[in-house]
Amino acid sequence: MKKDTSEMLKELEQCEEFHAFHQTNESQLVDRSIADYVNELIAAKGLKKAEVIRRSGLSEPYGYQIFSGYRVPERPKLLSLAIGMQLDLHEVQTLLKHAGYAALYAKNEFDCVVIFGICKKLSVLDINALLYEYGLNVLG
Repeated sequence: MKKDTSEMLKELEQCEEFHAFHQTNESQLVDRSIADYVNELIAAKGLKKAEVIRRSGLSEPYGYQIFSGYRVPERPKLLSLAIGMQLDLHEVQTLLKHAGYAALYAKNEFDCVVIFGICKKLSVLDINALLYEYGLNVLG
């Protein structure tokens, strides 16, 4: 049975010995590479890698290197890939957490623009134009 993250956090805060916690919760810990995770998302959504890469604006070789696990994308490139997969905001936040990156934060100007773009289903090109308009770094 899967445990809720908040339940695991509470257990972790209260445990006296990490080894016991780890032994009890090892099956609950995430142990997938970012490549495995994005490939699972693509399969679950019935998407084609080539189309996702095209929509992401990433170069074809770089995109396939992410899918193969050869490259771990930086946060902006991962955001481009997420937009190419047409993920909703919750899915993007989960992907960022899984990759070990900070979730999008509405009070951060860059993140604010990206959140707006995701919610409005804008393309990477349109989000980049908006980022550029505000003098911010563009997505990968």
